[in-house]
Amino acid sequence: MKFIAIKTDDGKVRGRISFYCKAFEVTRQAFYDYLDRRNKPWKYKALADEMMKIHNEDKYNDCYGRVRMYMALLLKREAGETDIKIPCEATVRKVMAQTGLIHKSRKKPNSITKADREARKSDDLLKRNFSADKPLEKAVTDISELKAKDGKVYVSAIFDCFDLMPLGLAIEDNMKASLCVHTLENARKAYPDIKGCIIHSDRGSQYTSAEYRKVIRKYEIIQSMNSAGGRCHDNARCESIWARMKEELFYSRNDKSENYTIKELKTMIWRYYMSYWTNRRICTANDGLPPAVKRCLYYKLLESAA
Repeated sequence: MKFIAIKTDDGKVRGRISFYCKAFEVTRQAFYDYLDRRNKPWKYKALADEMMKIHNEDKYNDCYGRVRMYMALLLKREAGETDIKIPCEATVRKVMAQTGLIHKSRKKPNSITKADREARKSDDLLKRNFSADKPLEKAVTDISELKAKDGKVYVSAIFDCFDLMPLGLAIEDNMKASLCVHTLENARKAYPDIKGCIIHSDRGSQYTSAEYRKVIRKYEIIQSMNSAGGRCHDNARCESIWARMKEELFYSRNDKSENYTIKELKTMIWRYYMSYWTNRRICTANDGLPPAVKRCLYYKLLESAA
C-alpha cells in the first residue's frame, strides 16, 4: 500500500491507481482505506507501551512469549497498575510481533545424569503428575551442567510442584552425590517442614547412592524415581525449568555460559533462581503468578479460613 501511495502521490494521480492495485492484487477501496487510516494513531499504542514496560522491568523479561506477556498484563490490570483494556492472547501476539517482542526458543536440554544399573531403585510415585494441592507435598530434583571459561558448573535444585518454588539449591564444580546431598541440606534448612515430602528424581547414580539415601532417611523424605526404562518425560518438570534458565540467561541473547568464569556463573544462577524466578518471573504453571506470590496467597487463604 505504501508503494502505491508513493507512485500515485497519495492517490492524487488517479490514472495510475487501477494499474498498481491490479498489479499488487488489492482493491481500490482497500487502498483508499489505507490512505484514511495511515495517519491515525495506532489503536494498540497504549497496549504496546505497556508491553514495553513489562519487557524492560527485568533483564530476563525479554524472553516472555505471548502467554506470559498476556498473564503479566492481567496481573498489572488486577493490581491497578494500568487501566488499559487487555485483548485476547492472539492480539497480544500480533502486537508483540509488530513491536519486535516475539521470542523463539533456540536450544533443547540434554540430560547429563547416568543411571547405576546395579543400585537399588525407588518406585515412581509421581507418574508424571507434577501438580500438588499444597506446598511441600511433592517436589522434583535434578542436575544441570554448564560449561565455564575455567571448567564446568553443576547446578542441583529441588523445586516444589505446588508453585515451582526453589526449595534447595546447590552449585558446585562436580556432580558427585555430595552435590545432591548439599541440595537436600539447604532445602531442610530453608523448609524444616519438608519431612514427608515426596522428592522425585531420575535414576542417576547420585540419587541411588548410599550417601544420598542416608540423608533422605535422616530428614524422613519420601524418595521417588523415574520408572524402569523411563524417559526424560518422567521428570519433565525439572527438565523444562533447566531449559528456561539456559534460554533466559544465555541462548535468547546469543550468549554462552563459556563466556563466564565458574564464580560468575554461580552468582548469575543463584540470583536467577532465588531472586528473579522466586519473586518476579511470570510462571504459566502458576496461572501467571511468581512462586512466592502463589505461596503467599495460599497461606493467606489458610489464615482466612481458620
